Amino acid sequence: MASHRRPKQPSRVRVTVLTTAAAAAVALSANAANAAPSDKPSKDEVKAKVDALYEQAEQATEKLNGAKEKQQELQKEISTVQDNVARGQEELNELRDSIGLAAAAQYRSGSIDSSLQLFLSSNPEDYLDKASTADQLSAQQVDALKKIQEKQRELAQERAEATEKLQDLASTRAELAKQKKAVQAKLASAQKLLNSLTAAERAALAAADARASRSASARVDLGNTGSASARAQAAFQAAQSKIGSPYVYGANGPSSFDCSGFTSWAFAQAGVTIPRTSQAQANAGTRIYSQSDLKVGDLVLFYGDLHHVGFYAGNGMILHAPRTGTVVRYESINNMPFQFGVRI
Repeated sequence: MASHRRPKQPSRVRVTVLTTAAAAAVALSANAANAAPSDKPSKDEVKAKVDALYEQAEQATEKLNGAKEKQQELQKEISTVQDNVARGQEELNELRDSIGLAAAAQYRSGSIDSSLQLFLSSNPEDYLDKASTADQLSAQQVDALKKIQEKQRELAQERAEATEKLQDLASTRAELAKQKKAVQAKLASAQKLLNSLTAAERAALAAADARASRSASARVDLGNTGSASARAQAAFQAAQSKIGSPYVYGANGPSSFDCSGFTSWAFAQAGVTIPRTSQAQANAGTRIYSQSDLKVGDLVLFYGDLHHVGFYAGNGMILHAPRTGTVVRYESINNMPFQFGVRI
């Protein structure tokens, strides 16, 4: 017959333990839920971090631009040296041929000069140092051998120069790849941070950016302090025609720009050639250390290492290509640490 005993009740101790564990689990869950939002950075904190990354990317961009410019210069120099070497070798061959023809004529007459025999089988530098040998040569032959010696020395120097420049070019290309990688890494990190924001937060940042840009444009319209020169005015007008063009690192127009690409492109439209990088542009004219002395069209340099440049637009405003994710626009000169102006 089946047993009908009552089930054994859990002990009071076990009930207490289970209840305490459940309560702790609930508390931990609640704490985790409450902690999650506070651990996530606010959109303003994200913006500050992104802006810092963009600034670091721009520093690397100017180094990238410098490496590109150096590479282009080296390629031109190497091409010139190689052309010089080729022409020099042709001249040397012609000089040698002339000596060879003289030797052939002497051979046919049965009176080939022993010094010419030596020349044809060895280096002429050895026997011009010997007076006895020089005495055996005619004045014309001595002159020809001296020319050969000089041309050989020139060729040796030019070949050494070409080798050195080729090595420099290889180093420059390595630096170019390094800086390009640095820029891309900073931009990728910035994009990852931006992607952590909600669509509403990204929209709020974009709206604030647009409001600041409109306000800056209005302030420029109120200020007219005169231009630095006719060419500076022409460069500034060219720059104004590109308002709204996107910032792209390494770009120098005509549809996209980085900071120094923007200023160098604008001056080129005015018939003025200035260096490609912001650091080099800092030395392209007369420096102006007081903001009150700036005029429209002057270049303005920012940050201690001079990695950013733009145009002074009047009324305490600048026109520049700010950074990745923005377009050519006006901003307050006080948005960045001003160093000095440059009047081209």
